[in-house]
Order: sequence, then structure tokens, then C-alpha cells
Amino acid sequence: MKWRTVRPIEPIVLVFPDKQRRKTVRTARDAAEALLHEWPHDDGEEFCAAVKVCLDVIIGRGDPHHLRTAMLRAAGEAGVIAIAAIH
Repeated sequence: MKWRTVRPIEPIVLVFPDKQRRKTVRTARDAAEALLHEWPHDDGEEFCAAVKVCLDVIIGRGDPHHLRTAMLRAAGEAGVIAIAAIH
């Protein structure tokens, strides 16, 4: 199985609740790192959905646009500010 961790998504800048941490998400790998290592809460419905969509994108079964949408929903649920970045 070929992993597609560099599949691009439209960029999102995440500002975490402590306001000291920011992360720009541009790829499925960035999304996975944010969800698994930076996320303030790992028990929400939207968080779990975002993790699943992220895995689907990485293994080639998901659409990167859906990952971006899932990340935005999970951010809202967790109190993470999500800023749509224009590139």
C-alpha cells in the first residue's frame, strides 16, 4: 500500500486555545500531526471523524477537500481557531 501523506489540501492555519501554538496544515501529513500531537481534546465526535477522513486520504480512499472540511469542524468543536489561508 502506498501512503499519500503529502496529498495537498487548501491551507488552514490553526491557532490552539493557549494562543502560543500555531500550525499551518497544507497536507494530509500536517493534518495527522495536528490531530494526533497538537489537538487539545481527543474524544469529540468531530475529532474522531477528522482522524478517520485523514486516514482515508492518506491511504488514497478519501478526498482532500473532505479532510479540510473535517478539520474545520473538529477545530470548531475543540475551540481551535481555524483561519482559511489563501495561497
